[in-house]
Amino acid sequence: MARMKFLCDSDRCIECNACVTACKNEHEVPWGINRRRVVTINDGRAGERSISMACMHCTDAPCAAVCPVSCFYTTADAIVLHDKDLCIGCGYCFYACPFGAPQYPRVGNFGGRGKMDKCTYCAGGPQADNSAVEYIQYGSNRIAEGKLPLCAEMCSTKALLAGDGDMIATIYRERVQKRGYGAGAWGWRTAYRETVTV
Repeated sequence: MARMKFLCDSDRCIECNACVTACKNEHEVPWGINRRRVVTINDGRAGERSISMACMHCTDAPCAAVCPVSCFYTTADAIVLHDKDLCIGCGYCFYACPFGAPQYPRVGNFGGRGKMDKCTYCAGGPQADNSAVEYIQYGSNRIAEGKLPLCAEMCSTKALLAGDGDMIATIYRERVQKRGYGAGAWGWRTAYRETVTV
């Protein structure tokens, strides 16, 4: 079975936010929540880089390690999901995640902010695939339809790649060899504890 991964090539990202918009529209994510966001480092200075960030579906997900009710689980495709029916909204996952992926759906006092929400890699949740209940809680399940996450499909420069980890590493390796240098596959080592060898 394939190990699904994300990779953002910071040399290609143009900060257009198409990935953010695609995610919000596909899953009807409420105002104020972004399952994916674009972060710019060194904005307006030499070495400026933009990076599309979301849950990286880590190999040893720190969010799952700290969850007191074990609501995080990993699918056969190595996609890290969380069960909103089990979640108590404690926020431990928010603090443990190096990518800032889990978020509260509302602003307010502790206990009134709701249960955590995060990128699902367009794989839905624990309910039956493409059911109405699954869509209301988690959004569209494109993986069950044989499609890739919409954020990566909508990326106009193909900076954001999603799919089988070996295939993504091959694509990135070819890019690095063509351009003669690599800025680094952002987040890859942190999430998957491995490097893309060139």
